[in-house]
Amino acid sequence: MRYILFSLLVPFCLDSFSRTSLAAEFKSKSLDLSSLAFSPRESFYTTAGRLVQEHINLVARIEQAISSPDPNKVRAVRGQLSVQTHAVERFLFRQYNRPEALCKQVQDSANSPIIAEEWSQSQTKIYCSLYASNQDLLKLAPQLDVLLSRRGELALVRDLPLVSGERQSDPVLSISSVQRPNLAKPATPFSTQEPNLPTAPPPVVGRTAKKPLANYVPPMQPAITAPERAIAILEAARVHLANGIAAFPAGTKLYDPKETNAALERFTYDLDRQEPQTYAKLLDLPNTGIFRVLPYTAYLRPLNTLQNRLQKSVSERYPYPSLGKARGSFIPSLPLQIVADNFQLKANGVDYSFMVNLGDVPLEKLDAKLQAVTLKTRDFFLNYKPPKQLGALQVDRRRFITGQNQNWNQNKTILASAKVALNNTYLVRTIQFQLPEFILSGQPISQEQRRYLDQLLKTQGSDIILAFRPVRRRSDGSYTVLWRVLTELSEPQIEDLEKYVTPFGARR
Repeated sequence: MRYILFSLLVPFCLDSFSRTSLAAEFKSKSLDLSSLAFSPRESFYTTAGRLVQEHINLVARIEQAISSPDPNKVRAVRGQLSVQTHAVERFLFRQYNRPEALCKQVQDSANSPIIAEEWSQSQTKIYCSLYASNQDLLKLAPQLDVLLSRRGELALVRDLPLVSGERQSDPVLSISSVQRPNLAKPATPFSTQEPNLPTAPPPVVGRTAKKPLANYVPPMQPAITAPERAIAILEAARVHLANGIAAFPAGTKLYDPKETNAALERFTYDLDRQEPQTYAKLLDLPNTGIFRVLPYTAYLRPLNTLQNRLQKSVSERYPYPSLGKARGSFIPSLPLQIVADNFQLKANGVDYSFMVNLGDVPLEKLDAKLQAVTLKTRDFFLNYKPPKQLGALQVDRRRFITGQNQNWNQNKTILASAKVALNNTYLVRTIQFQLPEFILSGQPISQEQRRYLDQLLKTQGSDIILAFRPVRRRSDGSYTVLWRVLTELSEPQIEDLEKYVTPFGARR
């Protein structure tokens, strides 16, 4: 029995003795760089490269999570932060047990670095950049805890997956399907579930429109600003990681997810870089351009998902091309979308348009007089006069949308949309206005504002004839389109806007 007890105690005594001896030896000496116990060079670069790459990935994930209203993203990066920083600490202490002192001495002797026999300058730089970035990221832990508690007020925070990998069943309904928690799935908002309503027609200004669902008010999306302190910490970590990346041997490949995500977004929404070069001859002509026409669903937020309303939307990140010079805050544009296999211009306010398919007519052959167009189509596009009364103008807009009650002496119906056909040219006339916001929303104006009513009712508009031609179709249903402005007609006017002003205290 005594022999067994002695055999059990010996390893602990030796371990304690060795630790005490090492500690005494370390205290009796100053920092000795030659005592670094790095792994062989190839193993060091391999392990350090993996850890640096994981740090880069984590910084990108945290940056996304702190600007997202989804609490599961914050919870996921909080766990990844603990795991990743612990892994880096273990690596650092395996190499040397006083990284802070080592990196401080290297920093103090930056002008005359000391290089030991087993230790290269690049390894030191990588080691200290990992240590510095790790210290930066550790400062984010309390901030992520605070953000998680705040995000938990917006949506359901999912339970963490079980360590054993088991699946969880519903605690109440035992017959419900068994599922495994997944923090990668979008969180379920606490707000009322959003119904899948049909696309609403353009609103009629001056008239209260009937809602597709009575008394339904869409939930307001949260406005989230990333904490400045967290952004500063992430930027500092990026700087330290960049210093370490520069020290890796030539040929080492490390990737920044931020750059990768930006490239993927351009691939999803933007032109390919070689496309403007391919059509450079046409684009050298005045008033021409090229852009990518997306399905209208690309601009919609998926139902029952949270979105930070302060972040730029797709239409803001990839705006529609402008068709002329800005007139104050008014810029005529080409808001072309694909709706149910049709080209269609998005109607804002009382804007409207109409178009026809000319067939395979090169854009270069079209001019301001539309001489390459059939006589009836030419006369209609050049001679159509938009009404100057707001009500009549909206009646014409409905005629182009529906194709009904068109008494324009045409042999075919002129519509606001046209079937998509590759390598066909479309002739478009677009009429756009910038109306005062209180007219569009029906908000009443005060007596004080009525004194300046003439200035408040000033509007700007544009009436432009242009042509566009789809030259490439992608698998997602989007098209690369060339466009050319042919002529700009006189600015349209609305003369009876005063009828649609709602006095203060009155209800529309």
